[in-house]
Amino acid sequence: MKNSYLDEILEDTKNSLSERKSLIPLSKLKKNTEQSEPSRGFIKGIKESLEKNKIGIIAEIKKASPSQGVIREEFNPIELARNYQDANATCLSVLTNRPFFEGSIDHLSEVKRSVRLPILRKDFIVDEYQIYESKLYGADCILLIVAALSDTQLKDYLELSSHLKLDVLVEVHSEEEMKRALNFSPKLIGINNRDLKTFEISLTTTKRLSRLATKDIVLVSESGIKTKREIEKIKSYGVNVFLIGETFMRAPDPGRELQELFFT
Repeated sequence: MKNSYLDEILEDTKNSLSERKSLIPLSKLKKNTEQSEPSRGFIKGIKESLEKNKIGIIAEIKKASPSQGVIREEFNPIELARNYQDANATCLSVLTNRPFFEGSIDHLSEVKRSVRLPILRKDFIVDEYQIYESKLYGADCILLIVAALSDTQLKDYLELSSHLKLDVLVEVHSEEEMKRALNFSPKLIGINNRDLKTFEISLTTTKRLSRLATKDIVLVSESGIKTKREIEKIKSYGVNVFLIGETFMRAPDPGRELQELFFT
């Protein structure tokens, strides 16, 4: 589908990369990452939480989205991160795309300095430059969206991430994408209930796609999760890790909303 949200975001991302590369060349970026601090272990944190609490919660910091516009007017990434940490989130997800989500890569480094939780850089990775950039700014995990990448890119970016000791959340939202992802033996797969072309949501996507995965892969259900009932339904599919953003961001107190959904 031409001119879908995903097409627009990817085109804009590629255009903005040219500017970033002119400011900081890839060679300099690579050198700078040599001084990066060790990863906190995103997948390790999720597995430990699953062992201890039978649940994994990736709490997202997101001001806006292409389909909803501004979601949270009072937006302080550091306060939100601390709020989530106090509420027993397992990991954090930080949106860094500016034009469509009003994020910033600076939010990533600010949050990293403020909490002890592992952090996912949530963005649209289309170039190795962004992977080195993610490492430099403090990401412990990056997102690779199968719909946005060729098989060659997936293979190369997974290998580069492993070299940089970054975990990867490989995101799928169709059977075809799940099959492509499985060819690369990922450790962590996110099933996005939101169609990235139309932004429509169906929680049955998690049910359909989770059946295709092998038992050794940690599965994450993403998008459109709002109620305890929906969480219990997704758990009945054998998926016990959740990435939630908008539901928390719309709540007056995101940490309290997290507690009420998962721990009361």
